[in-house]
Amino acid sequence: MSLLSWGSLFETKITEIDNQHKRLVDLLNQVHDAVRNNKGEEIMNKALSDLVNYTKSHFATEERLMSQHGYPDYNNHKKEHEALGEKVQEFQQRYAKSSKDPLLVQELSIFLKGWLTNHIVGSDKKYAPFLKGKGVQ
Repeated sequence: MSLLSWGSLFETKITEIDNQHKRLVDLLNQVHDAVRNNKGEEIMNKALSDLVNYTKSHFATEERLMSQHGYPDYNNHKKEHEALGEKVQEFQQRYAKSSKDPLLVQELSIFLKGWLTNHIVGSDKKYAPFLKGKGVQ
């Protein structure tokens, strides 16, 4: 059972961004699946690492597009990305100190589900019309 399902609610209609968002949802579900099915520390660590690294890459893509096209709310959007990065880093430190407690990974995946949903539906949907107006497909 997935933690989060992709749907039209999340679509920005910008192909690169939507594809990356779909991948983030998939990675989040992999983390959730690893915890739920007690797949072991190695698989859980890899899933979590993949999610964190891909999130950074995705944020770089968004920030590049917003900067390149002069998105007026770029600084606030970037601050949201930075705040999430700090929160995830805090989770990773707690996880390392807790002897790799899978409950912390579950807590992180639930937090990320809410954050990702709110960020895409709220903040990302705000920049999408602006970028589309600049010709970003």
